[in-house]
Amino acid sequence: MGVLSNKIDRETLKPGDHIYSWRSAWIYAHHGVYTGEGRVIHFTRAAGQEVGTGTVLDHIILSSTTKPSGRPCDECGDQSMASGVISSCLDCFLSGGNLYLFEYGVSPAFFLAKARGGTCTLADCDPPDHVLHRALYLLENGFGGYNIFSNNCEDFAVYCKTGLLVNNDVNMGRSGQAMSAVLAAVSAVGSSPLRFLTTNVGGLAAVGCGMYCVSRYVSDMGIRPDVIKVPVETLVNPSAVVVSTTATNQVITETLSDNLIASDGPSVATKKNI
Repeated sequence: MGVLSNKIDRETLKPGDHIYSWRSAWIYAHHGVYTGEGRVIHFTRAAGQEVGTGTVLDHIILSSTTKPSGRPCDECGDQSMASGVISSCLDCFLSGGNLYLFEYGVSPAFFLAKARGGTCTLADCDPPDHVLHRALYLLENGFGGYNIFSNNCEDFAVYCKTGLLVNNDVNMGRSGQAMSAVLAAVSAVGSSPLRFLTTNVGGLAAVGCGMYCVSRYVSDMGIRPDVIKVPVETLVNPSAVVVSTTATNQVITETLSDNLIASDGPSVATKKNI
């Protein structure tokens, strides 16, 4: 692995790894959490329901589920119309694509060198047992409705790895690849007033690229200030926890119900510093 590619071999996979595979001529990638024994838990949607808004995007972007091949997988069955959080074998998850590993805790220089979003983050990940607990819990309880911009497969995998969510009313662009698509357009428009500062196309392209990189950096889950740690039980049942944040120390006070699983947090009021 490196700056140019995150491609890995199956033999190197470990339970709790965040993996992905490119789809549709590298237009987007599908993400999931490897749970061991050749299984992957991932967040998906049925074919033709990628955005669910009835827009042209529903037809342009293909489903992340396995495409029907005439014969269902012996292990998974026909998952071509599956939606929500599901468990698949690795072959069905990859759907003929290559295997890539999403990287956590990368340096700012490495992050900016990755021109394509949705491949790494500045945020640190939690231990594998926490990651697997979240993934398995969401497999049973769901991750809400799928939306390619505000609640997609990358959001699911990043949450399983970190327990982090954005704590504001603007959900657009939580994931790296969603942010890349949005910021590329914004940077192109935003850099247009600066065309008077340069006399050639190359200079304007450099300005646009710089704006894109900076915007993607400050929007990453590992650096933005409005990110909080949320126990998976709270994500599914908001009444199980009371969260309060302060601008000075960003302390989150969590009151968990008695039936919380210890691997994701204690069953009494605790404070976590983010």
